[in-house]
Amino acid sequence: MKKRNNQGVLQLMRKNWQSYALMTPFLILFSIFTIIPVLIAIVLSFTQFNIFTMPEFVGWDNYVRMILDDDVFLIAIKNTFIFAVVTGPISFILCFFFAWIINDYPKPIRSFLTVLFYAPVLSGQVYTIWKFVFSADAYGLLNGFLMKFGFINEPIGWFNDADYVLPLCIFVQLWLSFGTGFLTFIAGLQGVDGGLYEAGYIDGISNRFQEMWYITLPCMKSQLLFAAIMQIVSSFSVSAVPEALAGFPSVSYSAETIVTHIKDYGNVRYEMGYACALATTLFLFMVVTKSLITKVLNRVGR
Repeated sequence: MKKRNNQGVLQLMRKNWQSYALMTPFLILFSIFTIIPVLIAIVLSFTQFNIFTMPEFVGWDNYVRMILDDDVFLIAIKNTFIFAVVTGPISFILCFFFAWIINDYPKPIRSFLTVLFYAPVLSGQVYTIWKFVFSADAYGLLNGFLMKFGFINEPIGWFNDADYVLPLCIFVQLWLSFGTGFLTFIAGLQGVDGGLYEAGYIDGISNRFQEMWYITLPCMKSQLLFAAIMQIVSSFSVSAVPEALAGFPSVSYSAETIVTHIKDYGNVRYEMGYACALATTLFLFMVVTKSLITKVLNRVGR
């Protein structure tokens, strides 16, 4: 049976050799810069490696240390899951919802609103704006507003207080979440055949939400899956927002994530073996989450 399957694959490759030839440069670069580094990182996760000496095999020691001896890792994994659970689904739903609304406007208005929603991702000064809003002195926009109307008597150090750091970083991350997924939904909605909606209303669809559930979502499964994967990657790999707003490290590690923890051990302490173990753990979390989301999206429209 396996031989027949292998022969079928070889025949298919011979038949479509032009397509495989065109894909070859990408596959080579993807293997060199993605697949091979991932495999190397997995191997190094079982070693003690500080860049300056040869890796020394230590077995599962890095993973045992991660769970039993690294208190900051437990904080980082908790914060990462909070980021993923809050920003991932909410930003995914908001991206689709706003794309769905914008899609009905005329093209000039739709194009303007698309740029407006996507602008925060393009802006290089976005963190400067939020630092000004949440500045710890009386000149900060939020502190000034709250003091003017008598809500507080003295300025609050928003990013110097562990109680505020994580919620504020999550808020800013949500504001920045209208990226690739949002553009994917816009493109996917434009590609749905209008005739399907007419046929749906003939078959008994009576409102826009039924139209969305029975026609739009099933026609956009590929875009939904792609956007979901992008949201998984962005929500699990959060590091830029906490670093820019709360510092590195943040106060009491209140905004520490797995990625910032990897940077700490890899870029600061040069404990590359342990950093690779952290990265491998994050990779496994992403793979498992992606599999679960794929199963859920495959049920859409059934």
